[in-house]
Amino acid sequence: MKKRFMTMLLALTASIGMASAQQLDSMVMRIKGMKCDECGHKVMVRLNERIPDGIEDMWFDYEKRIATVLYDPAKTCPDSIKAPLIGTRYNPTAYSKNDIITRGMGLRMAELKSSADGAKAMAALKGKLGIDSLAPHINKNYLFIRYDANKTCKAEIRKQLVEAGFTPTNYYSSDKVQYAYYKIPGIKDTEATREKLFLIDGVEDFNINEKKQVLAITYFNDEMTVDRLDAIIKKTKF
Repeated sequence: MKKRFMTMLLALTASIGMASAQQLDSMVMRIKGMKCDECGHKVMVRLNERIPDGIEDMWFDYEKRIATVLYDPAKTCPDSIKAPLIGTRYNPTAYSKNDIITRGMGLRMAELKSSADGAKAMAALKGKLGIDSLAPHINKNYLFIRYDANKTCKAEIRKQLVEAGFTPTNYYSSDKVQYAYYKIPGIKDTEATREKLFLIDGVEDFNINEKKQVLAITYFNDEMTVDRLDAIIKKTKF
């Protein structure tokens, strides 16, 4: 009898849990002023302060400038969630998967040395879903890409360039940013490798091209010197 009671209790608990999960709704809103983790944190804090109950979770896509909010419709609603943000830098607007969300980015590629290289890079992306325009700058070894973030993303664009034989990292015109390029036999793009690179002071971005066995790095020269970086890379086991 006790075993039967426990079975019934567990079934009831699971049923209540499923019902509770089914009661939650989600909403997506565009927040054009939200560009980074700090912005996302400010949005989250403001909503939690003004709506202390009802919001279960929220997550952000900074590339699309959208926030997804999971909430309990018995305690709050989309209009109430938007209200604390209206009139602020993070003013919310409607979001649709059909929206055109234009973004631009520059990618520095050490392999981009000639007009033939530029043509090769453009061929890797031209006609791909979401790509709007491409502009290679051979003298600075970078490619500027304008794209629709609702149809593609930075990660996919970088992947396509890597497959074409390039090793792209974020490009900056600032004198405080430098680039490094290493040939490392046997290097693998693994979680362990990425973790080691993330821990290096001053490293802003990096990319690994396993096929070419090369590593490209963008770093801040006020936090890291080229000699120190060379020494760290040389002694690191990838």
